[in-house]
Amino acid sequence: MTEKGFASNPGVDYWALSILVMGIGSVASGINLITTILTLRAPGMTLQRVPLFVWMVLTTGFLVAVSLPALNAAIIMILFDRLLNTHFFSPAQGGSPILWQNYFWFFGHPEVYILILPGFGVVTEVIPVFSRKTLYGAGFMAASTVAIGFLSFGVWMHHMFATGLGFWVLWVFALSSLLIAVPTGVKIWNWIATMWGGSIRFTTAMLFATAFIIQFTIGGLSGVTAAVIPLDWTLTDSYFIVAHIHYVLLGGMFFAMIAGIYYWFPKVTGRMLSETLGKWHFWLMVIGFNGTFLGMHVLGAFGMPRRVWTYPYGMPLVTALNFFSTLSVFVLAISILIFFWNMAYSFVKGKIAGDNPWDAWTLEWACSSPPPPENFDRLPPIRSRRPLWDLTHPEEVGHKLGGQH
Repeated sequence: MTEKGFASNPGVDYWALSILVMGIGSVASGINLITTILTLRAPGMTLQRVPLFVWMVLTTGFLVAVSLPALNAAIIMILFDRLLNTHFFSPAQGGSPILWQNYFWFFGHPEVYILILPGFGVVTEVIPVFSRKTLYGAGFMAASTVAIGFLSFGVWMHHMFATGLGFWVLWVFALSSLLIAVPTGVKIWNWIATMWGGSIRFTTAMLFATAFIIQFTIGGLSGVTAAVIPLDWTLTDSYFIVAHIHYVLLGGMFFAMIAGIYYWFPKVTGRMLSETLGKWHFWLMVIGFNGTFLGMHVLGAFGMPRRVWTYPYGMPLVTALNFFSTLSVFVLAISILIFFWNMAYSFVKGKIAGDNPWDAWTLEWACSSPPPPENFDRLPPIRSRRPLWDLTHPEEVGHKLGGQH
């Protein structure tokens, strides 16, 4: 062992090994999801008829299977540097820290979509049900998902604009980073167009799905600024980036996940979550989240760096925004406590849900709540993306089996 290796600091090595093991398991999970979706669909469930949530998970599986090996390889090289005296990343011995950044961000930017695509899928299931409309442009939604999957592998270097890369490298990755906003914008348009003119029921799940659209759009627009080279040079490593990533992952992925919990909790447990507590949870979380992170865009534009434990006094607006952000965290925490109480109480004493309390139309709502081990005694015929709707509205099946389904 070297002086800087395992013997002197084994914690770092154990950390690297744990990341490697998790990475291998994640790749296996991605392959498992891909194989299951492609080979174990129900009779009549063609790829054109699977729920769009499944399309999102399929794309996520491919992203995991392709991007995680890059991180795994980089972790192995770190272990070799520490334990076997290689020099992949050590500049003093001829290695390159930029090599590590390339490996990491080749995984790291697809990782954003690995996290957010299942949230897209949840929102894509929730919005049509509570708008009482079929999803607008379902084919475009599926195609945009695949486009995001491909384009996510061509944008990683916009995280490295401040590292002194060449002119053409900057512009190629700037253009590809701007391009990926197009399929994401298609999704936002489809969700809004689905809600437009619909008979919307603002259940707690629908409220969270609606807030997701607004907050993810803010996060996406602030992310586009990172693709503009001079703006990226100005804003990199500032609180603006902290605000951006939290609007994408917390305002986006986390809000979508909670929408999914309110939507599928009745199916999983057989009981309804309290809508009254749910709306308290929603409004406090929206206020707490936006109060915490919205002002950080301004702080970052003023030059406040991230990863600092304090900030300079004598700047009233900076002090006020940081203080307001701190207060808002407590509101956000209270909302989460209400959510946990709602789940615990409803699991024991919640209203009995029934098989299909939302009048939804995908197959999981065809079995009892909670589902039995075998799920189904007999599947309904699958002729579209809405098999339960077809079953209860047979008069509409004949003329609605085209692009709308």
